[in-house]
Amino acid sequence: MADPQAAVLTQLRNIRARTGKSIPELHAALAATGLAKVGEKRSWLMEQFELGYGDANTVALLVGKLPPGLEGAPAGAPPAPQGDPLDAIYSGAKAHLRPLHDTVMQAVAALGPCELAPKKTYISLRRRKQFAMLGPATKDLIELGLNARSLPPHPRLKAMPPGGMCQYTVRLGGADEVDDTLAGWLRAAYDAAG
Repeated sequence: MADPQAAVLTQLRNIRARTGKSIPELHAALAATGLAKVGEKRSWLMEQFELGYGDANTVALLVGKLPPGLEGAPAGAPPAPQGDPLDAIYSGAKAHLRPLHDTVMQAVAALGPCELAPKKTYISLRRRKQFAMLGPATKDLIELGLNARSLPPHPRLKAMPPGGMCQYTVRLGGADEVDDTLAGWLRAAYDAAG
């Protein structure tokens, strides 16, 4: 069973890496706003630091309650890993796929704000819930998983069995495949997660 405390520490370390600010620095910035309600603090963090809903909510809820092992809190947890998590995902024989990943992420960015949650072998894209997953499928292809109901059949689109993390997947081998059709599928998943 996963350790919830370790998961929160990892989330907070990822927030620090994304914002360049420690959690105590974010809390100090929040205190300077004079905002009192968690929802107001969350919205401010989302706007000012481009945090996703979940990350901003966690920072807002932990004002004055830093978990042990985090800078500004009692010691006890190992230090945060350094570097871009995508460097580990796109390493070795898969390193050449990183530009394709970046091209897909440009299409995602055009949709609006979302939270990026790196995992060990892929990145999860979230709004209120996960709407897509992106990572290498093979040494020559990346796979985009989409959480969208009832997309029209298409030769590039593979329907997945019910109960999985995504309803559809698309494998991509070149930037030319990041087209209007793919953008439409991404939009449907993004809107459904909103």
